[in-house]
Amino acid sequence: MAPPPDPDAVNLTINGRPVVARKGELVIAVAQRVGDYIPRFCYHERMASVGMCRMCLVDIDTGRGPALQPACMISVAPGMVVNSKSQAALKAQEGIIELLLANHPLDCPVCDKGGECPLQDQAFSHGPGESRYIEEKRHFEKPIPISDLVLLDRERCILCDRCTRFADEVAGDPLISFTSRGNDTQILTFPDEPFVSYFSGNTVQICPVGALTAKPYRFKARPWDLDQTESTCTTCAVGCRTVVQSSRDQLVRYLGVDSDPVNWGWLCDRGRFNWEAVNSDDRLTVPLVRVDDKLAPTTWNAALARAAELITEAKQAGGSGSIAVIGGARGTNEDAYAWARLAHDIIGTPHVYPQMGDGSQINLLGFDRATIDEAANASTIILMAPDLKEELPVLFLRLRDAAQKRRSRIIEFVQKGSGLTAHAWRTIEYQAGNITKAVANAGDDHEIATQLGKGNVVIIAGRANLAEHPREVGNGVVATLQIAPGAKVLPAFRRGNVVGAIEMGLIPSEGGMTVLGIADAAAAGKIECLVLLGCDPLSDFPDTDLARQMLAGAARVISIDTFLTKSNASADVVLAAAAYGEKGGTTTNIEGRVTTLAEKVTPRGTSRPDWMIAAELAELLGSDLGVSSVDELTDAIAANVAGFEGASVAGLRVARDGVLCKGSLPPAVAKVEPIEERNSYDYRLVVSRKLYDNAVGTIKSPSLAALPPGSQLHLHPLDIERVGSSDGADVKVTSKRASMVFQVVADDTVVRGSAWVPFNQPGPSIGELIDSSDVVTDVRVESF
Repeated sequence: MAPPPDPDAVNLTINGRPVVARKGELVIAVAQRVGDYIPRFCYHERMASVGMCRMCLVDIDTGRGPALQPACMISVAPGMVVNSKSQAALKAQEGIIELLLANHPLDCPVCDKGGECPLQDQAFSHGPGESRYIEEKRHFEKPIPISDLVLLDRERCILCDRCTRFADEVAGDPLISFTSRGNDTQILTFPDEPFVSYFSGNTVQICPVGALTAKPYRFKARPWDLDQTESTCTTCAVGCRTVVQSSRDQLVRYLGVDSDPVNWGWLCDRGRFNWEAVNSDDRLTVPLVRVDDKLAPTTWNAALARAAELITEAKQAGGSGSIAVIGGARGTNEDAYAWARLAHDIIGTPHVYPQMGDGSQINLLGFDRATIDEAANASTIILMAPDLKEELPVLFLRLRDAAQKRRSRIIEFVQKGSGLTAHAWRTIEYQAGNITKAVANAGDDHEIATQLGKGNVVIIAGRANLAEHPREVGNGVVATLQIAPGAKVLPAFRRGNVVGAIEMGLIPSEGGMTVLGIADAAAAGKIECLVLLGCDPLSDFPDTDLARQMLAGAARVISIDTFLTKSNASADVVLAAAAYGEKGGTTTNIEGRVTTLAEKVTPRGTSRPDWMIAAELAELLGSDLGVSSVDELTDAIAANVAGFEGASVAGLRVARDGVLCKGSLPPAVAKVEPIEERNSYDYRLVVSRKLYDNAVGTIKSPSLAALPPGSQLHLHPLDIERVGSSDGADVKVTSKRASMVFQVVADDTVVRGSAWVPFNQPGPSIGELIDSSDVVTDVRVESF
């Protein structure tokens, strides 16, 4: 029996060939899918069509005879006949090119877009070959900076509306727009309001001419000079697919790749431009060993021998349990797997932890995990996470799209308004330490209960407040699953490969301590050797005083890093690690998607991948990891790590968008402790990250280094009045740990009774006030 006909199938003809399309598809997209490219400038598959440029005019016959119509605006219809190569279509396309070139400057030899310019290409393929215009072209000042990262050359602009549509529709930052009329029409920012968007680099990438150029890449290279390969961004844990480009063995540009289940081609500006840090002159290029109380360059043989000696001395002094390894989220899956085997199987320590006290519980991975696509298409999205626009920016774009197009309703629990607050169906404010109560109250709301019953629910859970105990995230998830049973969880971990590090085994074994336990033990002098695996506790640990005590109390410190930092400046051995783009392997994003990383340039100096350092240390300690290449490690992971069977070298070669792999951990359990009532004069402290902070990848990238906003205390305007201060004044902020002076900022997104401070910013360090042993941190704010 023949299957019933597909009701969504549409039969049409394109350039003489029968084609089957889907109802609602645009002619331009169907033609491209079957191999007939229709020229275009304004059309972009990830944005709504506007028919601005008219370059895609083709003959379309729907039964009334052929007529020129824009292929980007016409949906397929049964029996439609499309001819993109008719004389009328070709003549129209020639005319559009001629009109566009009437005012377009002949900048090709000095334009960054030269060699990869759609206008240049289509002038050759679809243009008339000569111009009838002899009049003077229009001129503007060129270029003008419209942000710290983007330059605008208005002479080159063809008014395709791509950049303005992206800024408005996709990013939600309508800061660039058309101005003036007729021949004077141009793209500009608003007066005194620069194009300050976290996603401005995407407008440069999708601009079909050289009107928008990126300052970090400007005049760096030509497309024919570039060597490129696909990779995955590890700036955060979303795992955006990228193209990594190099010239003369130096990284020069990252471009977004359209991975349908993940990033849709978009990148945040931090992930797009922090390649400059890899090229920094401050990079560690050789290993260092402490000699006469100073770190001195040495050979790898000497440095590794000294590191092995320190580990052996520590085992003799306090046993394997006196050695601890923290970090690992910066590296690849292969790095994490090698170090997990070294730590657990060879050194024998149970004290291994992949995060720096600023992350969520690792047991969030034990819940039924959602994919990014499932989250962006859920009937209800429950947010109990940090501000995704600041910490997981491209996930923010995906969820914003879901809310804008009304696929999903967002219910967010916040201690401070987020980038998604304006798009949330319900925003539920609560104070730190009260997430369980807030969820229970929400469950009693009839409208919310009804919404939760309408379809699939995804909880996006992560650490929203670094001044609050990390287990509060798990408490919130457990409480939410009681009012939304069957909901899936997408963990909002922030560090690039923290999920991979966890699933590779870089976690405590039986009897092992978390990073807070390790820190307390080291501060008490019970850790004989502390290994810092690509981490900087003095910058990343929320409790700065405890981080300081941990480093001071550890008898021996070994650091594996790409830069000298405040934390490893006092280490006994610093081993120079290869950076992103200098080593291959794989990474795992928040949904468990394993994708490849590219080794694009030669590691700086004699720096080495983390996995190689682990393998060589294993040999010096009398054992052997049994691998000699990164591909062998990838296959070992596929063979030995549960859930990663499909992520072999061969499996990843044929998987365009990576392989979904999920390990097994027990889910987090609720552990609610009563919180002491605070003094009525105190404020509950809320601390979270901004996209730009003092992270090494930011401060070592010249184009990004000036973008961190600085450390300020944000209070609700009514709370500023309450403390007798004013916006912009200095206030004294006191916790049980210390007192500090901050400038106060009026911010109505902060919940009343709370005080918000960004973490790891230039200026006063809020970490000095946080006590990680408390469930919450309360502070007193006093005016001068």
